[in-house]
Amino acid sequence: MKVKRASGPTLKDLQVFHNVARTLTSELDLDSILRAIMLQMEQFFEPEQWSLLIMDEPRQELYYAVVVGHTDADLHDVRVKVGQGLAGWVAQQGETLIIPESARHPRLNEPGTGRHFHIRSAICMPLMARQRVVGVIQLFNCRFESLSDETISFLHLLCDYAAIAIENARAVERIQELTITDDCTGLFNQRQLYRLLGQERDEARAAASRFSLLFIDLDHFKRVNDQHGHLVGSRLLAQFGQALRHEVRGCDAVFRYGGDEFVVLLHEADRQMAERIARHLHHTLRNRLFHLSDRLQLTMQASFGVATWPDDAEEVHELIRRADMAMYQVKASTRDGVATAQQPPIVCEEPPALAR
Repeated sequence: MKVKRASGPTLKDLQVFHNVARTLTSELDLDSILRAIMLQMEQFFEPEQWSLLIMDEPRQELYYAVVVGHTDADLHDVRVKVGQGLAGWVAQQGETLIIPESARHPRLNEPGTGRHFHIRSAICMPLMARQRVVGVIQLFNCRFESLSDETISFLHLLCDYAAIAIENARAVERIQELTITDDCTGLFNQRQLYRLLGQERDEARAAASRFSLLFIDLDHFKRVNDQHGHLVGSRLLAQFGQALRHEVRGCDAVFRYGGDEFVVLLHEADRQMAERIARHLHHTLRNRLFHLSDRLQLTMQASFGVATWPDDAEEVHELIRRADMAMYQVKASTRDGVATAQQPPIVCEEPPALAR
């Protein structure tokens, strides 16, 4: 498509792009970045509808991160395959697609483009970072009479800024994930435990509710390292941690506390519920077979300690200590069992059914 030439952008136009560039390069929060794009894009190009889609690389799909204008609300749940529709074609080719007024294009009617929204014209541009498409911007029914070579160049520049900012935001998210997760198991680490415990205590105090902790220590784990090596031991820790996370409720959080110790934060669970969950986990995990190599399968038993806020402790450090002490009651007697902070160990009993 040929766009008209102009003498150059106005001072107002330059100020718009300056504001966008400054915001995009100063913000690291992805939501703030997208809001900045939305506000400035609307002011400059006045599209009737526009959207920003972000690439889900593992699935090779685009999802609608922002949709503005007269389009169906359910576009927020739509995913566009790479190669499908306008955005999918642009993502696949890495090229800008401009469809002027009254032009006909076969991809305008493909799924995920505009649904019931009538598209008269379209500008679709890739967001490129490190020679990869990280997203796509679609603008429908713009003021084409105001477009020139210069404004299209500025739009490309804006897309470059947006792509860099999205990559920066993703990098920060990855770094933040690394600071709160354990490399071996993929579970939350001890730093995140104390942060979430503080939040849980404040919420429970405001709601006059309770929550509980499970402190879990694997029994005779040193034998695994001694007999099979530390690599097998690390695999066992990872598999046990993932099995533990799979068995707890969706509202609960699982942490690797250190070594072969794990903690489970049970949201809104009083002592009775926490003990029931602990007995369920104890029974389920002690009967699980962990496949560590083609020739090696092991079972692993564990000792469980249970403590409840505020019954057993008001402060989070003391609550952890009480759960740890309850776990050591099991270690010092029978191992392979459950104890609460104020009760003796309960060993190898068949637990009641636990609703997921």
